[in-house]
Amino acid sequence: MEELAEEIGNLKYDALARFLELLANKIETDGKKDEGRNRVKLSGNLYKSAEKLIESKAFIEKAWVISSPFMQ
Repeated sequence: MEELAEEIGNLKYDALARFLELLANKIETDGKKDEGRNRVKLSGNLYKSAEKLIESKAFIEKAWVISSPFMQ
C-alpha cells in the first residue's frame, strides 16, 4: 500500500486529478449499490467519501494550474 501511495503521489497533478475523479466515481457507484441494498450508513459514508475526493480533485487541479508553467 505504501508503494501504491508513493506511485499515485508521483503522478503529475493533471493525471492525479483524473485518478481522483475516477476513484470518486467508483466509490459513488458502490454507494448506490449499497443504498439499493438498504445499507444506509455504509452508502452514506461512501457518498461522503466520493464527495471529499471530488473536493480534493478541485484542489489538485488548482495545484496543476500553478505548477504546469514550470513543468517540462
